[in-house]
Amino acid sequence: MPRPRTKEQLITAIHAEHNALDKMLETLSPEQMTRTSSTTKSAIKDVLAHIYEWEQMCIGWYKTGLDGKMPALPAEGYNWAKLPALNQMIHEKHREKGPEEILKLFHESYQAILKMVEGLSEDELFTIGKYAWTNNNALAAYFIGATSSHYVWAKKEIKTCLKDQAN
Repeated sequence: MPRPRTKEQLITAIHAEHNALDKMLETLSPEQMTRTSSTTKSAIKDVLAHIYEWEQMCIGWYKTGLDGKMPALPAEGYNWAKLPALNQMIHEKHREKGPEEILKLFHESYQAILKMVEGLSEDELFTIGKYAWTNNNALAAYFIGATSSHYVWAKKEIKTCLKDQAN
């Protein structure tokens, strides 16, 4: 799917990629969700927790920006060069949660971020530099990264996990 350039394309991409990911998840047992892959070093539930956290960060960035503040990107105490450490922290934060809890968070977060995108105008989403905290990017770039692009990544990770489980 090409990178969205309009609000309609963005919402379509979010729906399409999330639905495809959901379809994969519907067939999985709790055991499949929790078995750690030897290739990815994470379980499917960890992949979903990762997506949940990044969606929540994106929502937080936007809300902080609306308050006239500069959000910590990507998170407090981290910069873009420290993504592996941030992702490890996310893994540790959710490691003990079961697949049912992770799925609940994942689905609630999807609804929240989708509602946020739907409530924004084309101008708010796609005007480059409209918000000071986005620098020379459009707000949509952050939503794409946290949603549809991340769902594509997640599907690949899940396929790898399932392949490892089959071997």
